[in-house]
Amino acid sequence: MSEQKKISPGLYVVATPLGNLSDITVRALATLKSVDCIACEDTRVTRDLLRFLEIVPPTLVSVREHNERAAADAVIARIAGGEAVAYASDAGTPAISDPGARLVAAVRSAGFPIIPIPGVSAVTAALSVAGLESTAFTFLGFAPVTAGEIAEFVATMSTRTETSVCFESPHRIEKLLLALGTGLPVDRRVVIARELTKKFETITALNAGDIAGWIPLHADKMRGEFVIAVAGAAQATRASTFEARSVLKALLQELPPAKAAKLAAKITGESRDALYALAESLKA
Repeated sequence: MSEQKKISPGLYVVATPLGNLSDITVRALATLKSVDCIACEDTRVTRDLLRFLEIVPPTLVSVREHNERAAADAVIARIAGGEAVAYASDAGTPAISDPGARLVAAVRSAGFPIIPIPGVSAVTAALSVAGLESTAFTFLGFAPVTAGEIAEFVATMSTRTETSVCFESPHRIEKLLLALGTGLPVDRRVVIARELTKKFETITALNAGDIAGWIPLHADKMRGEFVIAVAGAAQATRASTFEARSVLKALLQELPPAKAAKLAAKITGESRDALYALAESLKA
Protein backbone atom coordinates (compact mmCIF):
# COMPACT_ATOMS: atom_id res chain seq x y z
CA MET A 1 0.00 0.00 0.00
CA SER A 2 1.22 3.51 -0.83
CA GLU A 3 2.32 5.86 1.93
CA GLN A 4 -0.94 7.46 3.06
CA LYS A 5 -2.98 8.00 6.16
CA LYS A 6 -4.97 4.90 7.08
CA ILE A 7 -8.72 5.17 6.50
CA SER A 8 -11.54 3.38 8.30
CA PRO A 9 -12.68 -0.11 7.27
CA GLY A 10 -15.59 -0.15 4.83
CA LEU A 11 -16.44 -0.18 1.13
CA TYR A 12 -15.47 2.98 -0.76
CA VAL A 13 -17.38 3.23 -4.07
CA VAL A 14 -15.06 5.24 -6.30
CA ALA A 15 -16.04 6.98 -9.55
CA THR A 16 -13.22 6.84 -12.12
CA PRO A 17 -12.65 8.71 -15.41
CA LEU A 18 -14.57 7.80 -18.58
CA GLY A 19 -11.61 8.34 -20.87
CA ASN A 20 -9.57 11.38 -19.87
CA LEU A 21 -7.64 10.11 -16.86
CA SER A 22 -7.06 13.65 -15.67
CA ASP A 23 -10.71 13.73 -14.59
CA ILE A 24 -9.89 11.77 -11.43
CA THR A 25 -10.93 13.73 -8.33
CA VAL A 26 -8.58 14.65 -5.50
CA ARG A 27 -10.66 12.60 -3.08
CA ALA A 28 -10.73 9.55 -5.37
CA LEU A 29 -6.97 9.79 -5.75
CA ALA A 30 -6.47 9.92 -1.97
CA THR A 31 -8.86 7.00 -1.45
CA LEU A 32 -7.18 4.75 -4.01
CA LYS A 33 -3.84 5.50 -2.35
CA SER A 34 -5.16 4.70 1.11
CA VAL A 35 -7.16 1.49 0.80
CA ASP A 36 -5.84 -1.99 1.50
CA CYS A 37 -7.60 -3.58 -1.46
CA ILE A 38 -9.29 -2.46 -4.69
CA ALA A 39 -12.19 -4.49 -6.01
CA CYS A 40 -12.65 -3.72 -9.69
CA GLU A 41 -14.44 -4.80 -12.82
CA ASP A 42 -11.27 -5.53 -14.81
CA THR A 43 -7.90 -5.66 -13.05
CA ARG A 44 -6.08 -4.77 -16.29
CA VAL A 45 -8.04 -1.53 -16.72
CA THR A 46 -7.57 -0.59 -13.08
CA ARG A 47 -3.82 -1.33 -13.22
CA ASP A 48 -3.51 1.07 -16.17
CA LEU A 49 -5.31 3.77 -14.19
CA LEU A 50 -3.16 3.21 -11.11
CA ARG A 51 -0.02 3.34 -13.24
CA PHE A 52 -1.10 6.70 -14.67
CA LEU A 53 -1.83 7.97 -11.14
CA GLU A 54 1.55 6.67 -9.93
CA ILE A 55 -0.06 4.50 -7.27
CA VAL A 56 1.63 1.28 -6.23
CA PRO A 57 -1.21 -1.22 -6.69
CA PRO A 58 -2.58 -2.77 -3.50
CA THR A 59 -4.32 -6.14 -3.71
CA LEU A 60 -6.70 -6.19 -6.68
CA VAL A 61 -9.84 -8.35 -6.66
CA SER A 62 -11.94 -8.86 -9.78
CA VAL A 63 -15.67 -8.23 -9.28
CA ARG A 64 -17.52 -8.88 -12.53
CA GLU A 65 -21.16 -9.48 -13.33
CA HIS A 66 -20.74 -13.27 -13.41
CA ASN A 67 -18.90 -13.55 -10.07
CA GLU A 68 -20.37 -10.62 -8.16
CA ARG A 69 -22.07 -12.67 -5.44
CA ALA A 70 -19.01 -14.83 -4.72
CA ALA A 71 -16.62 -11.87 -4.88
CA ALA A 72 -18.83 -9.99 -2.41
CA ASP A 73 -18.12 -12.65 0.23
CA ALA A 74 -14.37 -12.12 -0.20
CA VAL A 75 -14.76 -8.34 0.06
CA ILE A 76 -16.92 -8.66 3.19
CA ALA A 77 -14.32 -10.93 4.78
CA ARG A 78 -11.63 -8.32 4.15
CA ILE A 79 -13.71 -5.52 5.65
CA ALA A 80 -14.57 -7.72 8.64
CA GLY A 81 -10.82 -8.20 9.08
CA GLY A 82 -10.33 -4.42 9.37
CA GLU A 83 -9.49 -3.52 5.76
CA ALA A 84 -10.65 -0.55 3.71
CA VAL A 85 -11.75 -1.73 0.27
CA ALA A 86 -12.37 0.49 -2.78
CA TYR A 87 -14.64 -0.57 -5.60
CA ALA A 88 -14.17 0.86 -9.10
CA SER A 89 -15.80 -0.19 -12.37
CA ASP A 90 -13.95 0.24 -15.67
CA ALA A 91 -15.14 3.83 -16.16
CA GLY A 92 -17.53 6.28 -14.56
CA THR A 93 -19.65 5.74 -11.47
CA PRO A 94 -19.99 2.09 -10.37
CA ALA A 95 -23.38 0.33 -10.36
CA ILE A 96 -24.82 2.65 -13.04
CA SER A 97 -25.28 0.07 -15.84
CA ASP A 98 -22.12 -1.51 -14.45
CA PRO A 99 -21.47 -4.25 -11.89
CA GLY A 100 -21.41 -3.15 -8.25
CA ALA A 101 -25.01 -3.02 -7.06
CA ARG A 102 -24.97 -6.56 -5.67
CA LEU A 103 -21.63 -5.92 -3.99
CA VAL A 104 -22.95 -2.76 -2.32
CA ALA A 105 -26.13 -4.54 -1.20
CA ALA A 106 -24.18 -7.47 0.24
CA VAL A 107 -21.79 -5.24 2.18
CA ARG A 108 -24.71 -3.22 3.55
CA SER A 109 -26.54 -6.43 4.57
CA ALA A 110 -23.40 -7.52 6.40
CA GLY A 111 -23.57 -4.33 8.45
CA PHE A 112 -20.48 -2.52 7.16
CA PRO A 113 -20.27 1.13 6.06
CA ILE A 114 -20.43 2.12 2.40
CA ILE A 115 -18.91 5.45 1.44
CA PRO A 116 -19.54 7.09 -1.97
CA ILE A 117 -16.56 8.82 -3.57
CA PRO A 118 -18.42 10.72 -6.32
CA GLY A 119 -17.03 11.88 -9.61
CA VAL A 120 -17.51 11.29 -13.31
CA SER A 121 -20.80 9.88 -14.62
CA ALA A 122 -21.57 9.47 -18.32
CA VAL A 123 -25.23 10.24 -17.62
CA THR A 124 -24.69 13.60 -15.95
CA ALA A 125 -21.82 14.48 -18.30
CA ALA A 126 -24.14 14.06 -21.30
CA LEU A 127 -27.00 15.95 -19.66
CA SER A 128 -24.71 18.86 -18.81
CA VAL A 129 -24.06 19.52 -22.51
CA ALA A 130 -27.47 18.47 -23.86
CA GLY A 131 -29.11 21.87 -23.48
CA LEU A 132 -32.46 20.29 -22.60
CA GLU A 133 -34.28 22.44 -20.06
CA SER A 134 -36.20 19.77 -18.13
CA THR A 135 -34.75 19.24 -14.68
CA ALA A 136 -36.30 15.76 -14.49
CA PHE A 137 -34.80 12.81 -16.34
CA THR A 138 -35.12 9.04 -16.44
CA PHE A 139 -32.07 6.84 -17.00
CA LEU A 140 -33.04 3.74 -18.98
CA GLY A 141 -29.71 1.88 -19.09
CA PHE A 142 -28.75 0.21 -22.36
CA ALA A 143 -31.32 0.09 -25.16
CA PRO A 144 -32.84 -3.35 -25.89
CA VAL A 145 -31.73 -5.53 -28.80
CA THR A 146 -34.65 -6.81 -30.90
CA ALA A 147 -36.56 -4.63 -33.36
CA GLY A 148 -39.84 -5.01 -31.51
CA GLU A 149 -38.30 -4.19 -28.14
CA ILE A 150 -36.51 -1.14 -29.59
CA ALA A 151 -39.75 0.14 -31.13
CA GLU A 152 -41.53 -0.22 -27.80
CA PHE A 153 -38.57 1.41 -26.03
CA VAL A 154 -38.71 4.43 -28.37
CA ALA A 155 -42.50 4.62 -28.16
CA THR A 156 -42.23 4.80 -24.37
CA MET A 157 -39.61 7.55 -24.69
CA SER A 158 -41.94 9.52 -26.94
CA THR A 159 -44.61 9.71 -24.21
CA ARG A 160 -42.36 10.65 -21.28
CA THR A 161 -42.56 14.26 -20.18
CA GLU A 162 -39.08 14.12 -18.63
CA THR A 163 -35.79 13.75 -20.52
CA SER A 164 -34.92 10.13 -21.36
CA VAL A 165 -31.28 9.00 -21.22
CA CYS A 166 -29.83 5.70 -22.40
CA PHE A 167 -26.53 4.09 -23.34
CA GLU A 168 -25.75 2.34 -26.62
CA SER A 169 -22.78 0.44 -28.07
CA PRO A 170 -21.17 1.10 -31.48
CA HIS A 171 -22.49 -2.01 -33.24
CA ARG A 172 -26.13 -1.19 -32.36
CA ILE A 173 -26.19 2.61 -32.45
CA GLU A 174 -27.42 2.98 -36.04
CA LYS A 175 -30.42 0.72 -35.40
CA LEU A 176 -31.38 2.75 -32.32
CA LEU A 177 -30.96 6.09 -34.08
CA LEU A 178 -33.13 4.98 -37.01
CA ALA A 179 -35.80 3.85 -34.55
CA LEU A 180 -35.67 7.24 -32.85
CA GLY A 181 -35.98 8.94 -36.23
CA THR A 182 -39.15 7.04 -37.12
CA GLY A 183 -40.69 6.59 -33.68
CA LEU A 184 -40.42 10.12 -32.26
CA PRO A 185 -42.25 13.26 -33.38
CA VAL A 186 -40.17 14.92 -36.10
CA ASP A 187 -39.44 18.01 -33.99
CA ARG A 188 -38.37 16.14 -30.84
CA ARG A 189 -34.79 17.03 -29.85
CA VAL A 190 -32.26 14.20 -29.65
CA VAL A 191 -28.72 14.64 -28.32
CA ILE A 192 -26.05 12.11 -29.36
CA ALA A 193 -23.03 12.20 -27.04
CA ARG A 194 -20.20 10.05 -28.34
CA GLU A 195 -16.91 9.05 -26.70
CA LEU A 196 -17.35 11.49 -23.82
CA THR A 197 -14.06 12.95 -22.50
CA LYS A 198 -12.07 10.95 -25.08
CA LYS A 199 -10.03 12.06 -28.08
CA PHE A 200 -12.87 11.75 -30.60
CA GLU A 201 -15.64 13.16 -28.42
CA THR A 202 -18.57 14.62 -30.35
CA ILE A 203 -21.86 16.10 -29.14
CA THR A 204 -24.62 16.37 -31.74
CA ALA A 205 -28.10 17.84 -31.16
CA LEU A 206 -30.75 17.53 -33.86
CA ASN A 207 -34.44 16.93 -34.42
CA ALA A 208 -35.65 13.34 -34.70
CA GLY A 209 -36.90 14.01 -38.23
CA ASP A 210 -33.35 14.83 -39.35
CA ILE A 211 -31.71 11.65 -38.05
CA ALA A 212 -32.21 9.46 -41.15
CA GLY A 213 -30.49 12.07 -43.33
CA TRP A 214 -27.75 12.72 -40.78
CA ILE A 215 -26.58 9.10 -40.42
CA PRO A 216 -25.13 8.50 -43.95
CA LEU A 217 -23.30 11.83 -43.81
CA HIS A 218 -21.62 10.95 -40.51
CA ALA A 219 -20.59 7.30 -40.84
CA ASP A 220 -17.35 8.20 -39.06
CA LYS A 221 -19.37 9.09 -35.97
CA MET A 222 -20.96 5.64 -35.64
CA ARG A 223 -18.00 4.28 -33.69
CA GLY A 224 -17.45 4.51 -29.94
CA GLU A 225 -19.59 4.50 -26.81
CA PHE A 226 -22.79 6.55 -26.86
CA VAL A 227 -25.10 8.35 -24.47
CA ILE A 228 -28.42 9.37 -26.02
CA ALA A 229 -30.68 12.03 -24.47
CA VAL A 230 -34.22 12.57 -25.77
CA ALA A 231 -36.24 15.63 -24.80
CA GLY A 232 -39.50 15.03 -22.97
CA ALA A 233 -42.94 15.44 -24.49
CA ALA A 234 -45.42 18.16 -23.70
CA GLN A 235 -48.32 16.80 -21.64
CA ALA A 236 -50.76 16.99 -24.56
CA THR A 237 -48.35 15.15 -26.85
CA ARG A 238 -47.88 12.46 -24.24
CA ALA A 239 -51.62 11.76 -24.05
CA SER A 240 -52.01 11.77 -27.84
CA THR A 241 -49.09 9.39 -28.43
CA PHE A 242 -50.23 7.01 -25.71
CA GLU A 243 -53.70 6.89 -27.30
CA ALA A 244 -52.24 6.24 -30.76
CA ARG A 245 -50.16 3.31 -29.51
CA SER A 246 -53.16 1.80 -27.75
CA VAL A 247 -55.33 2.12 -30.87
CA LEU A 248 -52.60 0.67 -33.08
CA LYS A 249 -52.09 -2.36 -30.83
CA ALA A 250 -55.82 -3.07 -30.86
CA LEU A 251 -56.03 -2.80 -34.66
CA LEU A 252 -53.01 -5.08 -35.16
CA GLN A 253 -55.02 -7.90 -33.62
CA GLU A 254 -57.21 -7.90 -36.76
CA LEU A 255 -55.36 -6.02 -39.51
CA PRO A 256 -51.97 -6.14 -41.27
CA PRO A 257 -49.48 -3.38 -40.27
CA ALA A 258 -50.13 -1.06 -43.24
CA LYS A 259 -53.90 -1.02 -42.80
CA ALA A 260 -53.65 -0.81 -39.01
CA ALA A 261 -51.27 2.17 -39.23
CA LYS A 262 -53.46 3.96 -41.80
CA LEU A 263 -56.59 3.54 -39.72
CA ALA A 264 -54.83 4.44 -36.44
CA ALA A 265 -53.50 7.62 -38.07
CA LYS A 266 -57.02 8.60 -39.18
CA ILE A 267 -58.42 7.96 -35.71
CA THR A 268 -55.71 9.73 -33.70
CA GLY A 269 -54.17 12.25 -36.08
CA GLU A 270 -50.68 10.85 -35.47
CA SER A 271 -48.11 10.28 -38.23
CA ARG A 272 -49.00 7.31 -40.43
CA ASP A 273 -45.32 6.65 -41.21
CA ALA A 274 -44.37 6.59 -37.51
CA LEU A 275 -47.30 4.31 -36.71
CA TYR A 276 -46.42 2.01 -39.61
CA ALA A 277 -42.80 1.72 -38.42
CA LEU A 278 -44.04 0.87 -34.93
CA ALA A 279 -46.58 -1.62 -36.32
CA GLU A 280 -43.93 -3.40 -38.39
CA SER A 281 -41.62 -3.66 -35.37
CA LEU A 282 -44.38 -4.94 -33.10
CA LYS A 283 -45.44 -7.56 -35.65
CA ALA A 284 -41.79 -8.65 -36.07
